[in-house]
Amino acid sequence: MSEETSYEPPKIWKWEMESGGTFASINRPIAGSTHEQELPVGKHPLQLYSLATPNGVKVTVMLEELLALGHSGAEYDAYVINISEGDQFGSGFVDINPNSKIPALMDHSTPTPTRVFESGAILLYLAEKFRALMPGDPALRAECLSWLFWQMGSAPYLGGGFGHFYNYAPFKIEYAIDRYTMEVKRQLDVLDRRLADNRYMCGEDYTIADISIWPWYGALALNKAYNAAEFLDAKSYKHVNRWANEIAERETVQRGRMVNRVSGPPEEQLRERHDAGDFETRTQDKLEAAE
Repeated sequence: MSEETSYEPPKIWKWEMESGGTFASINRPIAGSTHEQELPVGKHPLQLYSLATPNGVKVTVMLEELLALGHSGAEYDAYVINISEGDQFGSGFVDINPNSKIPALMDHSTPTPTRVFESGAILLYLAEKFRALMPGDPALRAECLSWLFWQMGSAPYLGGGFGHFYNYAPFKIEYAIDRYTMEVKRQLDVLDRRLADNRYMCGEDYTIADISIWPWYGALALNKAYNAAEFLDAKSYKHVNRWANEIAERETVQRGRMVNRVSGPPEEQLRERHDAGDFETRTQDKLEAAE
């Protein structure tokens, strides 16, 4: 245990300096827009404003899954909201999501355009709109929603907790890393026990529960998040790994991961997506890179 330091919280906390670390320059204790910025609108009813973080990937995977199932109404335009540059504080984006977090969706197919924010809400909205990727049986529906909301409640411990202190914080804090590592490993054990007896999170059928959980915990198991798989001994969760690898092989997931991606190999980035043809060039780039 490292030497403890003493910190006495002030009677009233005041924002007087940046906290340091990655994303410090865009963190602030107030809401609302910081600048005027009109959002682009494409040709499809569904307009997505996002970034390929785990929460963003949930929605692009969902849309690609719907299109693969034949739901032509799920065609969409996807535009990048670069959170490191503060795009989420533009007036147009704040009008859709007053919480200034990606992703955000506008559905122009409704009599009055419908805004939807929070990734779990978007998945549920799309599942109900297209009657897909959600069980119809009431008991299975309840199971699916339980796991969907499990992810929404659990992931902040993984991202804002473990991910921040292990990967992004300006200095390492042993207590914080130990605390959140313990919780993330507990969550992985929850998933591993569930997947020991089920192919997918809600049984034999792939649902929005899997689409919600995989970009966070599947990516973690496959070492695509925080470079922490070895630290967490992620390989020991064999059922999570089996599930994570199976989902990673889905073409719809591979496509969804590319949309609104602005980092990594260029052939895996598709900053904007307007129709299925946009993937063709990137697929060719990936094949050429592998040669």
